[in-house]
Amino acid sequence: MAVLAERRVSAFIQERLGPNRVGPGGILQPFADVVKLVMKEDIVPRQANRFIHDLAPIISISIALSTFAIIPFGNTIELFGRQIKLMIADVDIGVLYLLALTSIGVYGVSLAGWSSNNKYSLLGGLRSSAQLISYELSMGLSLIGVIMISGTLRLDQTVLQQTAYWWGIIPKWNIFLQPLGFITFMIASFAETNRLPFDLPEAEPELVGGYHTEYTGMKFGLFFLAEYANVITSSAVTVTLFFGGWHLPFAEQWGLSPLMLCLVQILTFLTKVILLVVFFIIVRWTIPRFRYDQLMRIGWKVMLPMAIANFLLTGLVILGLQWFGVMGK
Repeated sequence: MAVLAERRVSAFIQERLGPNRVGPGGILQPFADVVKLVMKEDIVPRQANRFIHDLAPIISISIALSTFAIIPFGNTIELFGRQIKLMIADVDIGVLYLLALTSIGVYGVSLAGWSSNNKYSLLGGLRSSAQLISYELSMGLSLIGVIMISGTLRLDQTVLQQTAYWWGIIPKWNIFLQPLGFITFMIASFAETNRLPFDLPEAEPELVGGYHTEYTGMKFGLFFLAEYANVITSSAVTVTLFFGGWHLPFAEQWGLSPLMLCLVQILTFLTKVILLVVFFIIVRWTIPRFRYDQLMRIGWKVMLPMAIANFLLTGLVILGLQWFGVMGK
């Protein structure tokens, strides 16, 4: 559905129709694309490293899907006398797990570029390595402020701490507490997912197709799927860390049954994720890509100082509040 949404939104922005042939309103177009990719021949260059060439897309899609496992999409619910957390994997070090997997994801792209025995693919892989290393540093530092405020690495506890209110009205979402951290994290997410304006690893005017130039059939489809899985996962992580996750303000005051409240929370989480995915799509079809020197300069001279300043400022504010709290006693 993300593919169909991308095509529809891009068509709307460019004042054209978009997919409208396969199925009612073109809704079956993504399924037709999958059938086409399955039926295409798997072509591997003669001098390529076949094992690594086959392994690279598997690494990319596996990392993209594994990251989603730690994201809570609802609060705890009681079923059959047991308390069940609405998340696939309850990990104590959720934030570290997230950063560890995103750092491994670069291997899929880099190995794809190296194993293809193609200079354009190799350049795309090298670009991706430099880009992800540069922006991953800023992404990790931007989360330190959230960790300092929440005092935990567990994502479910981070969401629960955002369910409180200021003066009984304004929810304590981290977007209000960490606006600079959110901006840094969001920009780094675009770079981590290789989306415009940061799609230099696959820039068509320069590198033909970048790291996936020599990929056809379902192996290309796996890279294509991994990109959209990364977009959805990045949106879900952003919602969890900065937008209260499944929390809908004042929903607990509606007098709903536990099951209905759980459904409302899941729908709230899905709605927030969908809105962020649409934002990713709009940015892609609105902003042109940077030059590579601009991309690296932004990563090291703008993003990194912003992330460092954010967690230093957060530490000073927390220290000041604690000091005044002690003085007040």
